Amino acid sequence: MPKLRVHCFSLSLDGFGAGPDQSETEPMGVGTEALREWVFDTPSFRRRVLGESGGTPGINEDFVARSFETVGAWIIGRNMFGPVRGPWPDESWTGWWGDSPPFHTEVFVLTHHPRPSFELAGGTVFHFVTDGIHAALERARAATATCGSAAASRPCANILRPASSTRCTLRSCPRCSARAKTCCRGWTCRPAGSAA
Repeated sequence: MPKLRVHCFSLSLDGFGAGPDQSETEPMGVGTEALREWVFDTPSFRRRVLGESGGTPGINEDFVARSFETVGAWIIGRNMFGPVRGPWPDESWTGWWGDSPPFHTEVFVLTHHPRPSFELAGGTVFHFVTDGIHAALERARAATATCGSAAASRPCANILRPASSTRCTLRSCPRCSARAKTCCRGWTCRPAGSAA
């Protein structure tokens, strides 16, 4: 069975993973830039997400590079896909990443509003799942049958329990983010590098 992995997911000390007031100009919400600054200057992030060269090698690069290895499917929430709320007004929004998203595989977007699947450059195919996280996980596992793992973002906090999660490595960033979206209540956290 494919493994479910969570990589490069930043949390504030008070348990928030995204800021309030997400918009096209604030894709991660207001006031959470410091949570992710460790990712932004890595060579893997700059190459895969920004299409740029450069970046600083080191342990942060190691974490980010591993987050893309052998991933056969991604599960993301609608907010990670974009700032559009409610029913889709049309199909013009195709994600934050432009014509060539960094995924290069199937991506299952959790939403309450149906939308047809579509494919972009590099083999990224977005599917919109309206029947819940467990249905998205089942579809992601089916898509990853030949490559080994599915990567998950924040919505998977509901299914990441010791019985179903094989790996969740948390790196600490001493920041608090009031008024943000919380997750991960009840998790047992171990420092990066400790036995899972």
